[in-house]
Formats: sequence, structure tokens, C-alpha cells
Amino acid sequence: MESGDSNPKALGLYMAEALNKYGILYCHMVEPRMKTVAEKCDCPHSLVPMRNAFGGTFIVAGGYDREDGNKAVAENRADLVAFGRLFLANPDLPRRFELDAPLNKYNRNTFYISDPVVGYTDYPFLETAA
Repeated sequence: MESGDSNPKALGLYMAEALNKYGILYCHMVEPRMKTVAEKCDCPHSLVPMRNAFGGTFIVAGGYDREDGNKAVAENRADLVAFGRLFLANPDLPRRFELDAPLNKYNRNTFYISDPVVGYTDYPFLETAA
């Protein structure tokens, strides 16, 4: 199912600005830069105008890795970056980013299952020498 608007940029700006009058603390948006599950693409659209219009904390998501996330914050395109899939597979993701350590690969097949052992809780932590 496809949906759209005759002027999506104006609509997005209106919505971001409208949140300000309600004292909303944060706005969490997904970048339109994912082509498929793991394939990023260059996109002519940007969340920066909405980021500039919103007065609270602006959080972005959308296939970010360590380098992309740091760059987004450094360039003031976001206050925070969400790392959904990477965090699921790496319970110690901040530490791994700090050390620039290898990441566990996530298994998409275990994301939405009710098994208490497989998926959310069975990814290994980074082993570091004391």
C-alpha cells in the first residue's frame, strides 16, 4: 500500500513545528535512506528541516552505524541516534562503539518471537581482558 502527500516537505515541517506548542520533549524519526533490509541509499530527502523546526531533542534512526551516527550528531543533524537492530544483537553496543570493536550480526528471524532464550537474550557480550 502506498501513501503520500502533495507536499510532504511542507507537511513534515508543519508537524514538527506543531509539536513545539505542546512541549513535546523529543521527536524520533526514521531517515528515508534504507532501500532494503541492509542496503542504504543516497536520498534527496532530509530530516534536517524538521530537525531545525522542532525545539526539543531530535532522535534519528534508519540503518545507522557508528560512523554515520557520530557524523549525524557532529553535523547537528540529530541530538541522538537510535541503533535498533545493532543494539538487539550487541547488548554492550556503547562499549563496542567506544573500542571500535567488532559487532555481533543480528538474526532478523528472532526479532519478534516469544522464545525467552533465543533472540533478545542470547547475544554475547564483548569479552575484554582485565
